[in-house]
Amino acid sequence: MDEQDLVRKVQAGDQDAFAEIVRLYKDRIVNYLAQFTGDYQKAVDLSQETFIRVYFKAKKYKPLAPFSSWIYAIASNLAKTELKRSSRRNTVSLEDVTSQFDSGIYSKDRPDTGLIKNLRSALDDLHPRYRIPVILKDIEGFSQEEIAKILNKPVGTVKARISRGRGYLKRELEKALHVRGEGAALKGESHGRA
Repeated sequence: MDEQDLVRKVQAGDQDAFAEIVRLYKDRIVNYLAQFTGDYQKAVDLSQETFIRVYFKAKKYKPLAPFSSWIYAIASNLAKTELKRSSRRNTVSLEDVTSQFDSGIYSKDRPDTGLIKNLRSALDDLHPRYRIPVILKDIEGFSQEEIAKILNKPVGTVKARISRGRGYLKRELEKALHVRGEGAALKGESHGRA
């Protein structure tokens, strides 16, 4: 059964069809939202809200664009709203507090402290205007035309935002590499003088 058939059944109130849509999209939406927000638990919560909206707004869906574009648009809008809401709150995460008092044991067990950490940090710092298209293109694999439909923006705007977002990420990763390279060079110099 194709997605359009599933959506028609959901619009008619079929619970099994809705369960199938959740099964098909749950992991993809959670992963997308986790990349977007940088917080897995928040991503799970937002994905649940996404599927609630899909269920209750299914009758508003028109098959002009792929169903995936519609569901990702809902998830993106929820994530943008959450980021705005959380940026207004002055909060400190438990992870930030515990890292200040960390004895070093936990951080040694963490995987990769290099490229992934730097990429995550650069992605987190990237304005949502650029972060969303980059994630949709480079992580989720959508075409620029699909992203334009998801974001309700012209394709040219999407292309420019992807380009600017990638450019920012590239500069930030080059800076991090340069800083790491200088640190390694300084260590090498001190060993050479000894």
